[in-house]
Order: sequence, then C-alpha cells, then structure tokens
Amino acid sequence: MHDDAAYVLARIQRMMRDRVLPNVNRRSAPVTVSAWHVPDEPVPFAIARHQAFAPFEVGEPWGGRPWGTTWFHVTGAIPAGWGTEPATSVELLVDLGFVDNEIGFHAEGLAWTADGRTIKGIEPSNRYIPLSGGGAIDVLIEAAANPLIHTKVDYRATPLGSTRTAGTEPIYRLAALELVERDEIVAALHLDLATLTALVDELGDRSTRGAEILHCLSRAADALDPDDVPGTAETTRKVLADVLNDGTSESAHVAIAVGHAHIDSAWLWPVRETIRKCARTFSNVLSLMDDDPRFRFACSSAQQYAWMRDHYPELFARISERVAEGRWIPVGGMWVESDTNMPGGEALVRQFVAGKRFFIEELGSDPVEGWLPDSFGYSAALPQILRGAGLKWFLTQKPSWNETNIIPHTSFEWEGIDGTRILTHLPPSDKYNSDMSQADLHLGERQNKERGVVDCSMILFGYGDGGGGPTREMLGLADRAADLDGSPRVQLGTPAQLFEAVERILPEPPVWSGEMYLEFHRGTYTSQLAGKQGNRRSEHLLREAELWATTAAVQLDADYPYEKLEEIWHTVLLQQFHDILPGSSIAWVHEVAEENYKTVIESLDSMIQVATEALAQDGPDYDPTAVIRFNAAPVPALGVDPLAGAAIAAPGLIAPEETGDGWVIDTGAIRAFVDRDGLLTSLVDVASGRDAIAPGDRGCLYTVFRDTPNRYDAWDIDRSYQRNATDIVTPESVRVIDGTLVIYRIFGQSSITTRLTATDGSSELTIESEVDWHEQQKLLKLAFPFDVKADRASSEIQFGHVDRPTHENTSWDWARYETCAHRWVHVGEPGFGVAVANDSTYGHDIARTTRRDGGTTTTVRESLVRGPVYPDPHADQGRHILRTLVRVGASVVDAADSGYRLNLPVRSVVGGSAVPALVAVHSPQVFIEAVKLAEDRSGDVIVRLYEALGGRASNVVVAFGFETGIVTRTDLLERALEEDASPRPVSWAPGQEIRLTLRPFEIVTLRAARAAATSQ
Repeated sequence: MHDDAAYVLARIQRMMRDRVLPNVNRRSAPVTVSAWHVPDEPVPFAIARHQAFAPFEVGEPWGGRPWGTTWFHVTGAIPAGWGTEPATSVELLVDLGFVDNEIGFHAEGLAWTADGRTIKGIEPSNRYIPLSGGGAIDVLIEAAANPLIHTKVDYRATPLGSTRTAGTEPIYRLAALELVERDEIVAALHLDLATLTALVDELGDRSTRGAEILHCLSRAADALDPDDVPGTAETTRKVLADVLNDGTSESAHVAIAVGHAHIDSAWLWPVRETIRKCARTFSNVLSLMDDDPRFRFACSSAQQYAWMRDHYPELFARISERVAEGRWIPVGGMWVESDTNMPGGEALVRQFVAGKRFFIEELGSDPVEGWLPDSFGYSAALPQILRGAGLKWFLTQKPSWNETNIIPHTSFEWEGIDGTRILTHLPPSDKYNSDMSQADLHLGERQNKERGVVDCSMILFGYGDGGGGPTREMLGLADRAADLDGSPRVQLGTPAQLFEAVERILPEPPVWSGEMYLEFHRGTYTSQLAGKQGNRRSEHLLREAELWATTAAVQLDADYPYEKLEEIWHTVLLQQFHDILPGSSIAWVHEVAEENYKTVIESLDSMIQVATEALAQDGPDYDPTAVIRFNAAPVPALGVDPLAGAAIAAPGLIAPEETGDGWVIDTGAIRAFVDRDGLLTSLVDVASGRDAIAPGDRGCLYTVFRDTPNRYDAWDIDRSYQRNATDIVTPESVRVIDGTLVIYRIFGQSSITTRLTATDGSSELTIESEVDWHEQQKLLKLAFPFDVKADRASSEIQFGHVDRPTHENTSWDWARYETCAHRWVHVGEPGFGVAVANDSTYGHDIARTTRRDGGTTTTVRESLVRGPVYPDPHADQGRHILRTLVRVGASVVDAADSGYRLNLPVRSVVGGSAVPALVAVHSPQVFIEAVKLAEDRSGDVIVRLYEALGGRASNVVVAFGFETGIVTRTDLLERALEEDASPRPVSWAPGQEIRLTLRPFEIVTLRAARAAATSQ
C-alpha cells in the first residue's frame, strides 16, 4: 500500500528543510573581520583599501545609517583538508542581516580580491563567496545598508526614500561571516528533491507520472539516513535517478532559457546605487560563466555598461571578453529601458542612437532584439522606430499585467501606426525574473497562445528589478529539466534562438495593430509633475539647441558642441527610464532628477543664446536696434523673421470686457464668455458661428477626485476614482490684471490661480494654471465639455497620433479610461473640431455622453497633478505652473501647430543680420522633427522629418538653405539605406531637387553632405 500523496510531500519538504539543507555545508570555521564605515557617499575600492579598518564582530551594527556603506576586510586561513575531498568546496558564507528573501531590495554586498578584482555579489539567496582550496584568505566586502522600502504586501509611506528623512541610526547587524565546507552531493540532492516535488505539484498525484514520482520520492525518503545525510546522499540520488533520467517526449514544449537580470536604473534606490547593483550582478554572472561554459546571459541598457566602463574598468574588460565569445549578449539597443508613452519622438529615437552607438563602438555588438520587459505600455510609434534603428525582433512581458484584457498572442507581428511590423514575443511565463521553477515552466507551457503550432517560448531567469541575476541553483534546476518526463524541455540558449525558431515555424504570424496599452499603472502619466515638466522642457530645448547650433556651424563655421550635447542627451535619456519619468521612484531619485533638469535647462539656454546671438549679429546687416525672431517650430517651417521698430511687439492681448454676467474675450476669431465663477460658458468660433462649449455645461472646470489605488500609489489610477469628485466652482476672487482675467480658488490646503488670455486675431484661448498643491491621494483634473459628437479622439504620440474610441463598446474600450497624449488632443465631427494643447500634461481622459436635448458632449479632461504617498510620501507637493491652449474650429494640423508653438515659443534676439532657414519642407502635412550634425562628426547635416496627419504625402520637396553635396536617406542611426526594388530614391546628387513620397506617419532621415566639406 502506497503512502498518501500529501503525507509523502510533507515528509519530503521537512526532510529538505531539516535534514538536507542544514547539511549542504559540512562544517564551519571563524574568520577575522575588520571594518571601515564610509563617512559619506560610497568610495571606490582604490580608496577603501587604504583606510584604517577596526576589529569587528558578528552581531555588531554596520552601515552607520540607512544608505550607508561599510567595507569589511576578511582574513584567515582555510583549514587543512578542507575542500580536498571529491565534490567539496570551500566558501565564505555571508549574512548581512538579510530580512526574508527580498533580493535586490535591501542590504547587498560586493566581494573583492585584495588586488581589486570583483568576485561576486552577495544577496539573500546568493550568500557565498567562492575560495580556492588551501591557502590564506584575504577578501574585502563592500556592504550597502540600503533600507528595505519594498515588500510584497506593504506599500506604505516611508521616510526611508531620501537621505534627508531616512534617519541616522544603523538598520542592520552582521548576522554571519564564516568559512564553510560545501558538500556538492548534498546540494545536488536538494535540487533533485526540489525539482521532483515541484513537478508533482504541477502534474498532480492522480496522473500516472505524478504517482510514479511520488512513489520514487517515498523510496528516497527511506534511503536517506537523517543521522548521516552526507553518507547517504549519493545513494538517495541514485534512487531519484529512476525518474530524473526519464526523457520527455519529442512533442514537449521547449522553454529556451535565457539568463537575465532586469536592473531598474533607479527605483527604490538612487542612480548611484544602481551603478553598484550592476557591478554586483555582473560579477555574479561572470562567476557563473567561469563555472559553466553553457551559460548565456542577455543584458540591455548601454547606460549600465557605460557605468561599468567608467567605474569598474576591470569588470568591464571581462564583460567585453564574454561579449566577444558570444556568451554575454547585449540586447535592446537603447540607452536605458525607457518609458515609451511620454518621451518625445526624437528622444525615443535617441535612445537607440546613443545605445546602439555605444554597443557598436565599445563592444563590437549591434543588437537586433528590442528589449523592454517592464515598461508601462508601448507606443504605437515604436515598431517603426525599432525597425528604423536596425532591430528585427521585440520582447516584452508587461502586457500580462493587464487588469481586464489579455493580448491574445504570444508570438506575433506588432504593427505600428505607419504599417511597419516587427516580430514580437511575450514570454508566457509572465515574468522576466523566473527562478526556473516547475511552476514557471508549466505556466509558460499553458499560456503559450500559439501552442500546437509554435511549441516553444522564451523564459528569462534570474533575480531582477533590484538585480542579482541568475544563481547556480537556477542553473541546476534548468539542467534537471533539460529532458525530464512531465516537464517542458529546457534549453539554455539565446533570444535569437527563440525568434529564429518562430520565424521558421510561423511564417505568417498573427498581427496586433496599434498601441499595446497597459491596463494598469495609468497614474504614471501624471505622478511627479516637476519631473515631467523638466523632461518636456529639456526635449524642446534640445531641439532648439541642435537646430541653431547646426545653423551656426553651417553658416558661420562655428564650433558645434558635440560633447556637451551628448552629455545632456545622456542625462535626459537616463531620466526617461521607466521608473524615473513615470514618477514611480523614491524621493531621492526625483530630487536628483529635478536638479539635473535645472542644470540641463540652464546649459541649453546658454547654448541657444550663444548660437542665436552669433547668427543674429554676424555680418554687415547687424543692427543693434533691430530684432530677429527665431522660430524652432516646424509649422509651417523652421526659420527666422527679421523685424524692425514697432513691428517687434508681440500680438496684443485682448483685454476682457466685463458684462453683467461675467466677461467677454473677443479676438475677432473667437468669442469667449466667462461667468462670475470664472468658468467658460461659451467659446464661439466666429467664422462658423459654432459654440464649442456644450449647452448647459461650463469649461475650464477644475475637479478634485479621490485617488486611493488599491496597491501602487504612484503607479495607478483605479477606475473607482470617478465616483468621488468635487468640482471647484466658487472662486475667492476674479479680477482683470494687465489684460489677463485672473481667477483665484482654494481647495483644502491648496490654491489654484487661473489666468485666461487671448491675442488679437487668434483662435486660441490660453489657460495658465498655477497650482500650489498640498493635497495627498487626490487627483486634480481640468475639464472642457465640447459640443461635438466625436466617436474617436486623436492624441499625439511620437511622430504622429493615435485615434482612440470615446465610447465603451468593448472591454478594451472600457479599460482605456486614462490615456497618454503628448502636446495635443483633438476631438471633432465633420466640419468642426476642437484642439486642446498643453506644455507639460500627459494624462487625459476623453469620454462621450448624451445630453437631455439629444445632443452629444465630448469632454476632454487633462490630469494636472496628483499626490501619491508611495514610494515618495511628498510627491507633487508645492507650486506648479501648467499651460493649456483651447483652439476652436481646429483641424489636426491646427492641433499640431498649437502643440508645437506652445512648447517652442519664438525667441527674440537683438541683431538684424539675414539668417536664411537651414532647411524647409514644402508640405502642410510633413513636419521636421530634428536638425543636427551627424554623430560621426563628419559635419554632415542630419534632418529627420515625418508625415504627421496619417495620409500619404506625395512630391514633398525638401529644400536646404546651403549648398549641399550628396544627400542620402539613412536609417535612424544615420547609416545609408540600400537601394531596393521600390521606385523611391535613396540618394540625390549635388544640386538635384529632393522630392519625397511618404506613407502615413512615415519617418524619413536625410543626411546632407556640405559642398565645402565634400570638396576638401
């Protein structure tokens, strides 16, 4: 009679916990420990090694304070005979005072040899430091006292996220630091048992295979002597070999296992700590590669490699060797794993320009795998950008987090707004940090949407988020599942193996068209407003700086600030990481980011001033009483406008006229009526007579919503927010000050000052919202109810726009209740539309309702500011200024025009010299996105443009304002395109007219050699 299944499993679990694991280490011995507590920020090994170390005992506090660092010096000698028997080894065992198993989220360490070579990292599930058999011990450990901010169940406000509030008392005590002799046979037995018990959990005891394994486990329990585990471990393993060596069927699902370590470039730790996390994790990986030549590791983010090059050159050299061998695989091609919702088009391109350039120049590798496993949704512009940067494939898994709908494919082609497609894979185990458990393997098999056709998928294994990476135990589990009956077959491999297999097996994959909207983390479009404003301003200043610096270089032979621009771009790109720009990091991260933006903005303003003044004041036409207006917006064209005398004045503000019911602002193009509450009751387009405001409604309405998501404060806006709203109607005052209607309101501890302005002849009403915000877990929105029946709303994204339904016909529509837009949104019906543009808002909700009169109202709400309390308890507090434009009678081109002009105001510079435009495009639907000098410093001019309306653009003439040499079409990395079978030219001879045909939303990059440079 066989034992009950539950009894057998309970018996095995206890045997593993109480007998096997305690005997993995046969014996232990003390070592001598001394310590040096770093008084301030971390220091490199070269400095630490020369400090005065004091004697230190296990049990003493270390680190000094949260976020502090202690260096431990460990010396001693390996006892005679240790590690000399077969299947034994000697290690240092380190416990820094680990809590639970929160790998990557609290105390960590990095072990060094005495001569400055990194050995490996130390984390809760990776506590050992390997030692060679015999001889002296001389090891240093750099220990980081990072506070435990995150746990799996607790997302409470904490002061630990900033050194300003984290306190000064030690938070860790050294729990263990000793020599151990490891029994490899007992360790292997533990992995055998772990594999088989987990397999039974998946198969069930009622299956034939499950019952067979249970019977074998029962016999193994009998074979192991609890009083002599080391002496009977080998015999017990032989019993288990009966089922471990049973090969699986040819039809078994194949899991291509790729080593990985997702390391957030900042999150619950500052950027400075990410640098050390990378060193720990990468040292772990190299240590495993030394032991197992089959192991492959995929790693993204050029920024993290650059940190290793700059801070850990010896470690970087070893990484470079493994890259050259093909065992370490750079993937992604981006500077960091950025957010893809909010970065502007050119910024998203530069992620690949900077990232690929680093990989190619520093590592000799040109990645072809797009790699964004953890970003919070994926822009519909991304497929074209990926392919334009030379990538063939794309990997993510974040859509598996969707709350309502699941993407119905695992391997598919993803189609962008321009029609470009890229082969995409969503690892069906739904994670990027598997521990190679049977649970993960079987989940991947069950959730493979293409099973029966494509019976393979990728599984990424290794501790992630906070880093750590793969472990020897994970590799051991992978070995046991390589050919195990009842288990998916595991193959240690590379991303390319999976994608190439899919290409062979699935020549016509299913297609997902449009954005991959994440039905989760919708609050990231709004959290940490100051950072979002810094990003938006930096992007547009970079556009201006490159344009005018290029113009000065071409027309005046001025020096182009290559190094400074690259440095600034790297800062901006880093801060577009998917936990920085989205506002989901600790206070420290955002404090640093905001300071960085201030520096970036100051530097770019100075750079722009130097270039524009040089252009305006050069030559015989210089007039110190004249003014040159520099316009960097692409609508209708980039250029400059010389003015003189009274003409230099900006179009005049229209002063509000007081009436019995409120105020009227009449520009000749629009008539706005504002009532005594300071709310917009009417906004009439004079040309058509249409009133944009829905009858009975009022616009420019601020509403405060309760904002208490169930779990992730900074990340989420739960749908329930809509049920708890307070309109801020009654003002404290409404006054006209210097031609501006100023409305002052108070809510709770906060205030809102609204300034309404319009200029003569303009179709736009400008709303400036100065918000002094002191609310927490509240969401402030600004609403405009428009009298249009818009079935869809157009929202700007990178290099175009997407049309999203304003109704809730499907569960996909219902779940899309908060969306991201860049500079503008547009709603309309045939013949009439309204645009709402912004200078720093990303979050929107746009919905359609039916009125009692039978008409339809389409309401556009901007999400202005939030107040989440985790992970930064003071997020969004303080003063913010946001600007909004409402343009009536607007087309999509008008919306784009307003969005660009609001974010790229005209600059007036004293001068008078003629400054011809460097480049112009003669098409109302094609916009220039960037003008710069080439990355290779050849002096060639790079122009990036795109079709903006979503329709084909034919015979588009591009005219350069300087004598060009050969002009070529290039990819996004400025590499010449090859001639293909299409009739579209890819190069033009000097003097030849450049005509282009662009498909809807197509991006085109032109490289123009300068005639003078060509002749040299």
